[in-house]
Amino acid sequence: MKIITCEQVSNGHPDKICDQIADAIVTDCLRNDKNSRVAIECLFKNRSLVIAGELTSTHEPDYNALVQQIFDRINNGGAENSDAGLDYKLEMTADDLDITILVDRQSSDIALGVNSGGAGDQGMCYGYSTNETPELLPIPFVLATRFLELLRTYPCRMLKADAKAQVSYDYDSGKITTFLCSVQHTPDVEVEDFRPIIEKLMVRTATTYGLNTNFEKLVNPTGRFVLGGNFADCGVTGRKLACDTYGGIGHIGGGAMSGKDPSKVDRSGAYAARKIARDIVSAGYADKAEVQIAYAIGIAEPVSVYVETFGTEHQDKEFITQYVRENYDLTPRGIIESLSLLDVDYNVVSAYGHFGKKGLPWEK
Repeated sequence: MKIITCEQVSNGHPDKICDQIADAIVTDCLRNDKNSRVAIECLFKNRSLVIAGELTSTHEPDYNALVQQIFDRINNGGAENSDAGLDYKLEMTADDLDITILVDRQSSDIALGVNSGGAGDQGMCYGYSTNETPELLPIPFVLATRFLELLRTYPCRMLKADAKAQVSYDYDSGKITTFLCSVQHTPDVEVEDFRPIIEKLMVRTATTYGLNTNFEKLVNPTGRFVLGGNFADCGVTGRKLACDTYGGIGHIGGGAMSGKDPSKVDRSGAYAARKIARDIVSAGYADKAEVQIAYAIGIAEPVSVYVETFGTEHQDKEFITQYVRENYDLTPRGIIESLSLLDVDYNVVSAYGHFGKKGLPWEK
């Protein structure tokens, strides 16, 4: 058996709350000043939220309003379901927060290289694609993600916003072996009260992708999950990279994507690498592709570009490598322009993954 496991977390997980706030700040700054340089991180524990980093922009974000926007989005169970009568909520509102702002201007030393078109930092970025699913993402990762998106909108007053999912998939048999969900719940209920709901959503997710439903179903294995969110854990930006990318299948780059404007190759390079890997698979050159791009700070051209197809190629590997060399401008400025990264709403990718979503320029 070849069983591989992938995970995903909900938008109410404390780490993802931090990612969403950081990306809301990035989006707000770029909407008002395309030349904004943003590197923002958040730390969230109990009732304290720290927003820290570097920001150079003609725009001054309203941090309190942006935090409120994120809390409203999560507490509504998704904007499109604000009237669904959900109890899918955080433990608190944005009004309860003690917010500390520790934001300075970006170093002028870094700006010397970035403003001339160089990379904002050194970095290695990975992109991955596989024809296992319509999203060109690994099956277990897609299942975990789609399940949590479904859970987010399900009308159930017993469940809270902090949740995790994990799916184990046997690539030899093509079957799900284990489906796990841990979800915060109200103190007046037990796991058995909502287990049928969770198991039904697991089955619905598997059926959507034409897969087996006779897998092991694990719901809150510890028994209770009443204390959750930022009161049980400390949230930090950039700590869920597997959930942001490919669920743990495929390599992960050296830095987080959320909280950074696209002059930072941790973000733009990762999107370009995904675009290339996706194009290779979409063109039928390989069933699976992984692309690594590496940069040096202040230098525009990447120091290396490597393509791995894991023996699934349908074209000569030299042909694929040459295809990449001839068809993509991988300078930070070239990536930003070709993918229109200054115009992206990064709120779309700050939870439930940066890849596999329709309408994003690196997913076309």
